[in-house]
Amino acid sequence: MEDNKKEQAIDYRFLARIIIEAATPLAVHSGEKKVQTDAIVIRDVNGLPYIPGSSIAGVIRHAWKDAGNDVDKLFGFQMNPMVVEKREPNGMGSRIIFSEARILNSQGQVVDGLKPDEIDKDLLLCQYADLPIRQHVRIDHRGVAADSGKFDEQVVFAGTRFCFEMEMIGDKSETKAFNQLLAILNQSTFRLGGGSRKGFGKIAVKEIRYNELSISDNYYLEKSSNMEECKCWYKKEPLELKESKQQCQCYQLRPENFFLFGSGFGDEDADMTPVKEQKVIWKNGIGELTEYEYLIPASSVKGALAHRTAFHYNQIRTDEQGKPDPFFADGKTQEEIKAHTGTNNEAVRLLFGCEGDENGEGKKRGNVLISDMFIKTAQDKILNHVAIDRFTGGAIDGALFSEKAAYWHSDNKDNYPLRLEILIDEKNIEKMDKNKIKENALKAFNMALDDLCNGLLPLGGGVNRGHGIFNGKKSN
Repeated sequence: MEDNKKEQAIDYRFLARIIIEAATPLAVHSGEKKVQTDAIVIRDVNGLPYIPGSSIAGVIRHAWKDAGNDVDKLFGFQMNPMVVEKREPNGMGSRIIFSEARILNSQGQVVDGLKPDEIDKDLLLCQYADLPIRQHVRIDHRGVAADSGKFDEQVVFAGTRFCFEMEMIGDKSETKAFNQLLAILNQSTFRLGGGSRKGFGKIAVKEIRYNELSISDNYYLEKSSNMEECKCWYKKEPLELKESKQQCQCYQLRPENFFLFGSGFGDEDADMTPVKEQKVIWKNGIGELTEYEYLIPASSVKGALAHRTAFHYNQIRTDEQGKPDPFFADGKTQEEIKAHTGTNNEAVRLLFGCEGDENGEGKKRGNVLISDMFIKTAQDKILNHVAIDRFTGGAIDGALFSEKAAYWHSDNKDNYPLRLEILIDEKNIEKMDKNKIKENALKAFNMALDDLCNGLLPLGGGVNRGHGIFNGKKSN
């Protein structure tokens, strides 16, 4: 067995108590569904959302491996009986322990233990009984919903804070390794839970309490297992965590007219309503939910950019070859067109990933991360619609409907209420770029962003009725 697989002397402990904030909504699902939604958030014994320790461990382990480190040395390994070589008969267990991440109440205290009465009285936690539900629909190259492409999922409010503990056992010389593990939490690409490529799971580290001591130190025995009670047990602050920056593009956007990102529901005024969502904000250590704000989901922006990227990439290929691309030729069948659109397009697969086949083969994680946008200064406007019979000039039966679209206006032409943040993981793009198309793929993607900023790529619903036109500019 290799030396780095050998179990080291266990005589020291490194411990950290970490408070994180969901910079975007979290989607850590239980794997079950209810009548209201296809995927529900996992909840603890108090009925509150939490993040399992296995979810945190898996993401950190993956990031540790991506950085070129030996995962087996810290996270352990399992013996493979098919490998013919001398190895430890039972493998080696992980030397890192993660607790589950517990939610914080409105006073910034960790809810650890069975506390149903306190939850009902807390002005913040009592509102977690009804969490936001995100509607999703996959659009094909014809601009309509794809088969089986409609689903929804429950998410945790953006701004929610959690606390978890991380412990590593080893020898005193591994202080640097422990701090490198903590630094992973501060990476730009670090995400927790599902839907990270739909804008979910971005976190911000708010506090780290730290301690390290010998395994024989009795002070360790004084530590409470309750994360709220043990916060004073930690003595030291860790080294300053430096964020690992990736290339981030930021754009300032303004809606030029009506826009509609549907909630999937109607109300007493209209058949279709815009989606609105609340966030948790923290002031002087006190957390509270904001009023409902208009939401522009990252998944909607991502879908539009992916389709337009495929279009521009096909055009770029035509220019390079000096002859028409098969995608633009006349008389092509639907199957031939599909070979160049959606996740069949190689530029889309490289930048946005793909779901793979029925068995998950060929599944690729996307390398473009987009965050949600919120706007609270918009207003509702009810628009009535009716389809007219061309022969009689009267209304077609059942074709009368109304929609409640959002409208934002400012006389100040320099006023841009929206900030679009796009993170591109170029390092991973380099690894995946086997066909050497990175340059053209990124060129097509930037052309799609130019279309968005010039009002040529509408977003949301009702785009054929004039909705969803945005103008913008690149910013720092």
